[in-house]
Amino acid sequence: GETVQILEKFEVFPASYIHLKKAIVTNRGPHETVVPLEDPIVTEVTLTLQEWALLWKQLYVKHKVDLFYKVRHVMMELIDLRRQLLSGHLTQDQSRDVKRHITVRLDWGNEHLGLDLVPRKEFEMVDEDQISVSDLYKMHLSSRHSVQQSTTQVIRQRHGEPCRVPVPHHLLVNLKSFTYNSIGEDTDIFFSLYDLREGKTISEKFMVRLNKNGGPKNPEKVDRLCALFTFSKTLHDLILFTGRMLLNDSKKGPPHVQYRRPYGCAVLAMSDVLQIISELKEEKDFVLKVYTCNNENEWYQIHENIIRKSSTKYTAPSTNYGLIISLQLLRGDMEQVRRENPLIFSRGVAITRKLGFPDVIMPGDVRNDLYLTLERGDFERGGKSVQKNIEVTMYVIYADGEVLKDCISLGSGEPNIPEYRSFVLYHNNSPRWSEVIKLPIPIDRFRGSHLRFEFRHCSTKDKGEKKLYGFAFTPLMREDGTTLSDESHELYVYKCDENTTFSNHALYLGLPCCKDDFNSCPNIPSSLIFQRSTKETFWIATQLSSTKLTQNVDLLALLKWKAHPDRVMDILGRLRHVSGEEIVKFLQDILDTLFSILDDNTDKYGPLVFQSLVFIINLLRDSKYYHFRPVMDTYIQKHFAGALAYKELIRCLKWYMDRSAEVVRQDHIQEAMRALEYLFKFIIQSRILYSRATCGMEEEQFRISIQELFQSIRFVLSLDSRNSETLIFTQAALLNSFPAIFDELLQMFTVQEVAEFVRGTLGSMPSTVHIGQSMDVVKLQSIARTVDSRLFSFPESRRILLPVVLHHIHLHLRQQKELLICSGILSSIFSIIKSSSLDTSVQEEVEMMVESLLDVLLQTLLSIMSKSQSQEAVRGQRCPQCTAEITGEYVSCLLSLLRQMTDIHFQHLMENFQSKDELKEFLLKILCVFRNLMKLSIFPRDWNIMRLLTSNIILTTAQQLAPALHKNFAETDFDFKVWNSYFSLAVLYINQPSLQLENLSPAKRKKILDKYGDMRVMMTYELFNMWQNLGENKIHFIPGMIGPFLGVTLVPQVEVRNIMIPIFHDMMDWEQRKNGNFKQVEAELIDKLDSLVSEGKGDENYRELFGLLLLEKIEQETWRETGISFVTSVTRLMERLLDYRDCMKGDETENKKIGCTVNLLNFYKSEINKEEMYIRYIHKLCDMHLQAENYTEAAFTLLLYWELLHWDERPVKEFLHYPAQTEWHRKEGLCRKVIHYFNKGKCWEYGIPLCRELAFQYESLYDYQSLSWIRKMEAAYYDNIMEQQRLEPEFFRVGFYGRKFPFFLRNKEFVCRGHDYERLEAFQQRMLGEFPQAIAMQHPNQPDEAILQCDAQYLQIYAVAPVPESVTVLQMDRVPDRIKSFYRVNNVRRFRYDRPFHKGPKDRDNEFKSLWIERTTLILTHPLPGISRWFEVDKRELVEVSPLENAVSVVENKNQELRTLISQYQHKQLHGNINLLSMTLNGVIDAAVNGGIARYQEAFFDKEYITSHPEDTEKITQLKDLMQEQVHILGVGLAVHEKLVHPEMRPLHKKLIDQFQMMRSSLCHGPPGFDKSGSGVNRGILASHNPMSPESFKLVHRHRSAPHKHAHTHTHTHTWFSFALPFSEF
Repeated sequence: GETVQILEKFEVFPASYIHLKKAIVTNRGPHETVVPLEDPIVTEVTLTLQEWALLWKQLYVKHKVDLFYKVRHVMMELIDLRRQLLSGHLTQDQSRDVKRHITVRLDWGNEHLGLDLVPRKEFEMVDEDQISVSDLYKMHLSSRHSVQQSTTQVIRQRHGEPCRVPVPHHLLVNLKSFTYNSIGEDTDIFFSLYDLREGKTISEKFMVRLNKNGGPKNPEKVDRLCALFTFSKTLHDLILFTGRMLLNDSKKGPPHVQYRRPYGCAVLAMSDVLQIISELKEEKDFVLKVYTCNNENEWYQIHENIIRKSSTKYTAPSTNYGLIISLQLLRGDMEQVRRENPLIFSRGVAITRKLGFPDVIMPGDVRNDLYLTLERGDFERGGKSVQKNIEVTMYVIYADGEVLKDCISLGSGEPNIPEYRSFVLYHNNSPRWSEVIKLPIPIDRFRGSHLRFEFRHCSTKDKGEKKLYGFAFTPLMREDGTTLSDESHELYVYKCDENTTFSNHALYLGLPCCKDDFNSCPNIPSSLIFQRSTKETFWIATQLSSTKLTQNVDLLALLKWKAHPDRVMDILGRLRHVSGEEIVKFLQDILDTLFSILDDNTDKYGPLVFQSLVFIINLLRDSKYYHFRPVMDTYIQKHFAGALAYKELIRCLKWYMDRSAEVVRQDHIQEAMRALEYLFKFIIQSRILYSRATCGMEEEQFRISIQELFQSIRFVLSLDSRNSETLIFTQAALLNSFPAIFDELLQMFTVQEVAEFVRGTLGSMPSTVHIGQSMDVVKLQSIARTVDSRLFSFPESRRILLPVVLHHIHLHLRQQKELLICSGILSSIFSIIKSSSLDTSVQEEVEMMVESLLDVLLQTLLSIMSKSQSQEAVRGQRCPQCTAEITGEYVSCLLSLLRQMTDIHFQHLMENFQSKDELKEFLLKILCVFRNLMKLSIFPRDWNIMRLLTSNIILTTAQQLAPALHKNFAETDFDFKVWNSYFSLAVLYINQPSLQLENLSPAKRKKILDKYGDMRVMMTYELFNMWQNLGENKIHFIPGMIGPFLGVTLVPQVEVRNIMIPIFHDMMDWEQRKNGNFKQVEAELIDKLDSLVSEGKGDENYRELFGLLLLEKIEQETWRETGISFVTSVTRLMERLLDYRDCMKGDETENKKIGCTVNLLNFYKSEINKEEMYIRYIHKLCDMHLQAENYTEAAFTLLLYWELLHWDERPVKEFLHYPAQTEWHRKEGLCRKVIHYFNKGKCWEYGIPLCRELAFQYESLYDYQSLSWIRKMEAAYYDNIMEQQRLEPEFFRVGFYGRKFPFFLRNKEFVCRGHDYERLEAFQQRMLGEFPQAIAMQHPNQPDEAILQCDAQYLQIYAVAPVPESVTVLQMDRVPDRIKSFYRVNNVRRFRYDRPFHKGPKDRDNEFKSLWIERTTLILTHPLPGISRWFEVDKRELVEVSPLENAVSVVENKNQELRTLISQYQHKQLHGNINLLSMTLNGVIDAAVNGGIARYQEAFFDKEYITSHPEDTEKITQLKDLMQEQVHILGVGLAVHEKLVHPEMRPLHKKLIDQFQMMRSSLCHGPPGFDKSGSGVNRGILASHNPMSPESFKLVHRHRSAPHKHAHTHTHTHTWFSFALPFSEF
C-alpha cells in the first residue's frame, strides 16, 4: 500500500514482482496527493496498520504485554479481513458484514492506542468538506457510542416517528436423547411453550415419535429431532417449556391393537434458562426430569401441578435420567434467521408457530388454521359395573362425505394424518383430555365441511376390540357465513351401535349439533335414526387463525351490504366493534365496500363512511398492524377507484375542523386529525382519477377547496388552547400528522404553492412560548419533520419556509426552552444547506440564518456553557452527559453557520449593526464563545478531525472580525475590553493542544499541513498585525499581555517565535517612553518565564533566538545598555531554568537537582533580585535536602529565609504553606525548624547561637515557659557535643569538563563534602553513576582547551584536605579533641592538595634534598557545610614548598600531635586505656633510634647546604628548635606514661626508656657543621625522625591522586603518617 514517486526509469525488480495499483493523483508536483482506486476502507486499513505498527512495538518496550498481544491479534484479523475484501468474491451482504467487522476492530485499536476517533458513514470515513459540521458532530457521536448505531436512528427517535417493531425471538430445541429404561413401548413426546400468567399453552406442539429403544421411529430423523419455536421476548419470565409423553400401549390387549396412554411430563422454567442462552452463541444442553402422574384424572393438569410443586399429585423419577435437550436463542425475523443459520435449516428443522396470530401480522401471511382443543366429556356407564375406557376418533369430512386427508396435525415435526385418536384414560367416564389439535383445512374445502367425533369403549377383555357407542359433530361454518366462534362448544352426543358405518352423513347433518343449533331449528321429528343421549355431553374449544375467513357477523354484513340496504347506517356504525385482526385480513374488501357505499349515496352515508375510514386508518397506526400500511398504499395506488370521493372527504374534514372551536368532546376530531396523512392520500388519488377521467375538469374548484381546507387548518392552530385541554390534544394531533401530507400535495401543486400552504399553517401557530410545554414540543416536532421532509430539500421552498421556521426557533432560543429539539432542527437545516451548497448558491438562505440566528446562538451557547461550568462545581440537577451533548449540538450549529458565511455575509453583518455598542456586544459574545471552546474542550481529545475543523472556522472568523475591531475600536474609540478579548482568544488558539504539530507522527503532520497549513502561524500573523494596529494604545496591555504573549513565543514553531519575540522589544520601548524605564516588562517577563518553563515550555533554540532577536532590535535604541543587560540576564535565567526543568523532569539524582536549584536560587538573589522567586526556590531546595536526608544543608537553606525576616510585629500575608501571621511568629517558627534540622544533622554548634537568639527574644517578652524549653535544649546540645560520636567527613574536588554537561556544571570545579564513611573510590563510583556518559580522568593536571570544548563529559576527582580558618580553639591545649575536631572540618572555605616533584638534580643518596611540594589551595564561593553539599571553586592559589619548609612543617605537626595527646592524658580527659599514648611514643622513639630522621640532618644541617642557602638560616634554626622541643615533649610523655602504665605493660615502658637513652647517645654522631652546643641531645633528636623516603612519598601521593585507587589518608596532611610506622616497614 506504499506510495513511491519514481522520478526516472530504472530497473530494480523483475516486472512480475511488482503490482502497480491504479490511483488518482491530485495536486501534481513535489507535494502531490495519491489516492488509490480501491475501496476506501481497504486504504484506511492499510494506513492504520502502518500507523499501529510503530505504536505496537512501543507497547512491548513499555512492558504492556497484555495489550501488545491483543493488538497483534486484532492486526492479524484486520489483515485477513482486508484480504477478503480485496479478493472481490464476496456478496454485497458478506462485504457489508466484513466492513462492519473491520470498523469495529479499527475503532477498538484506535481507542486503545490513544489515536483519533474516525467519523464514519456506512462504514467509510467521511470527507468533512462534503458535510455540515452538525452532521460531522453526529457522526463522531455515533462512532463513539457504537459503530453500528447510525445517525438516522438518532434523528428518528428525536422527531417522534413511530416506534420500531419488536424483534422476534426463536428458540431452537433439539432432543438429544431420552434415557428411561422402564418403558419399552413406542412413545410420542409433545413439546410446547406455556404461559404461566395466562395459564395456557401459547405455541403449537412439536411432536417426536420414538421407538421402544428410545430412538426416532423414523430412521431418517436420527440427529434431526429439532424444532424452532417463535415467541415474543417480552414474555420470557412467564414462559415454561413443557414436554408431555404418551405411550402407544399394546400390553393391555392383543398386539395388533394399540392405545395411546398418558405416561409422564417434564417442565423447564425459561426464566432461569433465557439469561444463560441469550449470552451464548451456541447450543446449551439441559436435562429435564420426567414426572409421572399419580392419578390419571389429574393428567390434564399435570404440568400445572409440577409448576406449583403439588408433589402429592405426581411421582418424581428414581434417577436423574430423562429428556436431554439443547436450546439456542436466535433473534430476527425468519428470513434473517434462515440467512444467518443455513445449517439449522438443512437439518430439517420443524417450524413451530405461535398459537394464533403473531404479535405482528405481516401482509401476505396466508393462513387458515383451526386449533381444536379436545376438552372433556361426560358419558354414561351403560349398564357396566366398571367405568369405560373411552377413545375419541375425529375426522374432517367435506360436504360430499369425503374424509379429508392430511387435514389433522398433532404437532410440527410429523406429517399430517387423516384421522385423530385421543389417548385413553383407564376406567374413566368423565375423561379430561385438554389436547390441542391443529386442523390446516384448505380454504376452498372449509365451507360445507364438518368434524365428526366417534366415541369407542376399548375393552381389555373382548379381544381388545374398540366398540363404537356414540358420536358428535359440528359444522365449521354457520348458515350466515361466519366460522365457528373462538370459544368452548358443548356438543350433543348421539347414540349409535357398534356397526354403524356413517356411509350417509346427511342422516345426521340435519340434527342440531349443539344447544344454539337446537334453538334455531325447533321442529325436529322424533323418529330419526340417531337419538340424542341427553345425559351425555362432549366439550371442545376452537380458535381460528385465518387470513381469509371471519367469525364476525358485523364484518360479513358490511361486505354484503347490498343484501340489506336498509341496515347500512347500522352496519357502518358497528364497524368500530370489529377486531383489528379481522379488519386487516379483509382490508381491501372493506375499503372497496366503503367507497361503493359512498358512491351509492354521498349525502346520506358520507359522514359515516368518513368515520369508518378514519377508524381503519388509525388502526394501522398500531404497531401490531403497522406492516399493513404498504397494503393500504398499494390499494390507493392500484385498486382505489373512488374518483368522486375527494369532494366528500374534503367536506367532512373541513366540517370537523371548523367545529373544533365549539365542541366539548373532541375525540372524533382528534382521530380525524391523526388520520390526516391517509385522508390526503385518498383525496389526492381521487382527484387524480377524476382529472384523468374528465380531462382536468373542476380544477379550480378543487384548488379553492384545498385552500379553504388549509384556512380551516390555520383556524384550528390559531385557537387559544390554554384553557382547553381537549383543544390542545386536537392541535397536537393535527401538528403531528401535518408534515406527512406534503408529498401528496406535491403531486397536484407546485413546490412554491405547497411551501406557501405550509408557511401559512406554521405561521398561524401562536408565536408565544407560553402555550404550554407539551404543545411547544409538538409544535417543534412538527417543524422538525417539515425540515426533514422532501419539500424542504427544494431551494425554492426553503426560501419561503425558512423565515417562519427560523422565527419559531429564534423565539425558543431566546427563552432557552426545548433546546435539544431546536438543535436537532438546526442541524437538519445546516445539513440540507451544506449539501445544496455543493450544487447551487445558498447565499440568500445563509443571509436569513445569520440575521435570525447568529446572535441568539451565541447567547444560547454562553448560557449553556456558564450552566455547565457551574454544574461542574455544584453537580446540578441535569446530568453532565446531557449538558455536554446540548453544548456539542449548539457548538456544531454555530460552526456550521460560520462555515457557510462568505465575505459578503460578514460584510452585511457588520453593516447591520445600528451602533458601536451593539457591535461591541456582538464581538464580546463571539470572542467569549470562541475562548470557551478553547478552554472547556467541548470535544473529546480523540475527536481530532472535529477539533481541527473548529480551529479552521475560528481562524477564518477571526480574520473576518479583525478589520471591524481595528476600524471601530482603535485610536480615539479604543475599547480595552474588546481588544483584550481578541488577544486572549488568539493566545488560547495558538496554544491549543490539537494544533501542536510537533507531537504528531510525520504522516499525520503532513496530512494536516496539506489540508489546513499551520494554523498557529496564520493566527500569529493576525495577532501581530492587530498589535501593530494598536498604536499608542499598546501601553494598556503592558504588563497584562506579557505573560500570554510569552506563552505564544514558547510554542516550538520557529515562524511563530520570529513573529512574536520582537513584540517584547516594542513593549519595552513603549514603557521606556512612558516611564523612562521598563521595570514592569522586566518584572513580568521574569515572573512568567519561570512558571512557563517549569510547565515544560521553551528549549535551547528559544533561548538563543530570544537573545538574538531582541539584541538586534535593541542595538538601535538610546536605552541600549540597560536593554542589553536585561536581555542578557533573561537569557542567563532561561539557561538556568531549562537546566532546572531538565533535572526535575528526568530521572536525575538528588545531587544534580540540588546543584541546579542552588544555581537558580543564587541567580534570583544576586542577579535579578526577585525576592519572592528566591524564597520559593529556598523551599524547593529545602524539601530536596530533606528527601536526601541532608539535614544540615536543609537547615542552612531555611536559614536564608530566616535572615530575610525581622523580629517585628508587622503582619505578613499567607505564602506557600505559611498562614497569614506576624513576621515575629514566622521568624520564630522558622528558627525552631532550623534548630531541629541542625540537631538531626549533629551540627549542634550551629544550633546553639540560634537557641541563644530565641532565648533573648523569649526573655525580652518574659515568655519563661518557652525560655526554659530553649535553655534546656541548648544544654542538651552541649551534652551531645561531649557525648555523641561524630565522624569527620572526607572532602573531594570534582572537575566537570566538556560541553555535554549542563550550564551550571560545565567546565567548572567544585569541592564536595562526602557522606559518612564515604571514601574516594565510593565517591568516584557515585559520581560516575550520576553521569553515566562521563569519562574519569586519570591525572590531577588541569585539562587543556580541547577537553573543555569537546562534545563529551570528563570527570576529574581527587581528595582534598580542609584548611580550617585560624580558629583560637584549635590552639588551646586543654580543649578536648571532640570539640576541636568539629572546627577542623566545619565552616571551611580553603582546601589543600599537595603534589610532590623534584627540582634540580636528584640526589640518589638523599632525595629529600631536591623533593619539593606543589601545594594547591582551593578557595570556595561559600564555606562548607552550607546550602549544598558542594560549592564551586572561586579561586586557586598555587605555592611551591621547599624541602626545608616541608621538613619544618612535618616536625611541627608531629610535635603538636604529641602535645595534644599528652595533655589529654595529663588532664584525665582520656580514661583508662593508654594504648594510644604507648603506640604514639613507640612510633616516634623507635623511628628515631632506627636512624630515619638523620636524613634531615644530612640534607639541611650540612655545611655545604648552609653556605649555599644563606636565606634559609632562620628556617634551619626553627627546625633545630622544633627537634629540641620534641625531645622535651617525649620526656614529659614518658613521665606521664610511667604514672599511668599498667603493671603488665611495664616491660614496654622499660623498652621505651632504653630506646629513648639510645636515641640520646646516638645523637652525638651528628653530621659535620652541626652546632656543637646542641651536643648529643640535638643530634639524638634529629636521629629520632624518620621521614618518608622520596619514593614512598611519591607512592602515597600517586595513590591519593589516582581516582581508581583507595588511599588511607588523614584529613589534615599527606605526609605525617610515616612516623607511625617503623622505618623498616617502608
